[in-house]
Amino acid sequence: MIRTPPHLLRRVGVALAVLPLAWGLAACGSADSSADTGSPASGVAGELRLGYFANVTHAAALIGVQQGYLAGELGAGTRLTTQVFNAGPDEVEALFAGGLDAAYIGPSPTINAYGQSDGDAIRIISGAASGGAELVVRKGIDTAADLKGTTLASPQLGNTQDVALRTWLTGQGLKNSVQGGGDVTIAPTANSDILTLFRSGGIDGAWVPEPYASALVLNEGGHVLVDEKDLWPHGAFVTTHLIVRTRFLEKYPDTVTALLRANVESVEFAAKDPVGAKAAVNAGLTAAGGKALAAPVLDRAWSELTLTYDPIASALATSATNGVSAGTTAGKADLTGIYDLAPLNAVLAGQQLPRVTADGLGKE
Repeated sequence: MIRTPPHLLRRVGVALAVLPLAWGLAACGSADSSADTGSPASGVAGELRLGYFANVTHAAALIGVQQGYLAGELGAGTRLTTQVFNAGPDEVEALFAGGLDAAYIGPSPTINAYGQSDGDAIRIISGAASGGAELVVRKGIDTAADLKGTTLASPQLGNTQDVALRTWLTGQGLKNSVQGGGDVTIAPTANSDILTLFRSGGIDGAWVPEPYASALVLNEGGHVLVDEKDLWPHGAFVTTHLIVRTRFLEKYPDTVTALLRANVESVEFAAKDPVGAKAAVNAGLTAAGGKALAAPVLDRAWSELTLTYDPIASALATSATNGVSAGTTAGKADLTGIYDLAPLNAVLAGQQLPRVTADGLGKE
């Protein structure tokens, strides 16, 4: 058993303080507080402010920026401004504080934002990635029962991997709490700190997205206890999708269409040229302030996920239920209307690609 370091307990407290703030801001999401400029009459914004993570699970964003797909599709009339985040709840805060117009993000923060704004604030407009999340643990932990008394990390309280970890632990009969403590202590920790803490023995494992899972396995001697793909039908679940502020979608539909074209280009590029796509991801990670990944780590991470513009809407209701049981969502939200996939399907039709479905939860 590893005792929870005091600084990790402080992190839990900070995360608990931040989450209600994000929810509170989301509840005010009907106000258009952004400083975007452009011509609503033409449907083109003067600026698109886009958030994403320096993770392989956000490869569509990294490729879109690095390969110039985003800037090219937006054109000279729209300035692209990007911001890199650690986890989804921080992106939600930025969206509702007026600092972002669109974001690559996971399902759990998206559901919270939609529910707390009474369905007003955001819309999911495309998928981006499926898979690429694992619970990696130290030697000596081989079953769920071995986790009793341990400390595990997740990227942020209420983020997608945090909810997955809490849901799985509860299903294994292991008590945990957003306040900390229980059979297993969960310490929300920035991805960049998780590797160091695992190496030093400050945590026993972590449920993390790629490339952090692969780095823990290949560089830090960890092993996979749970591959999240094994918990979903056919191994398909949404890890990352693309959302936009509802007001921005309504005011600047042409800019949103340009964003979607770039997203589809990134996904298609990854499918047709994985070597080039991985090179673009590594360049994108470096440009985002991180470090390029060693080839074995990048190759393993790449093999664990699928880039897709399909939002896998059928998995979203389960994600919502999991958030409630995990204690990170106040109550089950009505997800009707959370998707607006009509612009994406128009783009796909123009490229003779298969259309996607909202599974009854919005426009398509």
